[in-house]
Parts: sequence; structure tokens; C-alpha cells
Amino acid sequence: MIEFFDREGRPAAFCDDGRAIYHWDGRPAAIIDDDKVFAYSGRFVGWFSDGWISDAHGHRVLFEFDAVGGPAKPERGPRVAKGQRGQKPPPGPRDRAPAPPGPSASWSETAFAGLV
Repeated sequence: MIEFFDREGRPAAFCDDGRAIYHWDGRPAAIIDDDKVFAYSGRFVGWFSDGWISDAHGHRVLFEFDAVGGPAKPERGPRVAKGQRGQKPPPGPRDRAPAPPGPSASWSETAFAGLV
């Protein structure tokens, strides 16, 4: 299981199968397809690379424990129980993903919940 943390070190999302991302409370959030991240509506959200989920501009949104590069990672907060996975909605038609941006060493101004 991949656990993702936000810029404050709080648990924010998880992925059990390498594809479906859930908010920490168990609500379905997004789908990873290759290195692209899409909301279930099909809207392009950002990128998944080197243990980071980045927004469409390459700014970092979430990190996993062993993410490499990017901005300084905060100390992870206390462990809290994750929610039970909710039922995934059917995926909508996907947006065309833009060309990937160069890597960024900065945090996104948008929280993960605001992207999906």
C-alpha cells in the first residue's frame, strides 16, 4: 500500500493497487494511468512520479515516504486509521494530458482535495 502525505505531513490519501487513489477517509479520489493522474470525472489532475503527486504545473501536492527530489518533506504526523475504501464511481472520458512540465522543487498552492 502507498500512503500519501500533504505538505504538512498529514496523511491525505492511499493507494492499494497502484492505480486507484482514495482520500484518507476512504472516498475514491483519482486514478493513476501510467504517470498521469485523473479524477474519476476524467479531468486531468496531475502527475505521479518519483513518489510524488504533482499538479498539472509540476508543483508537488502529495508525497509517499520514499519520494525523491522535490521540496523538503515535512515530518509525518501521527498515524491515524484510514477509512474503509468506498465504491469507485465509473470513470468518465479522460481529458487529454498536457506535456509533462519540468520537475519542480516547490509545493503546489492547491491541496489534493481541491484537485479532485
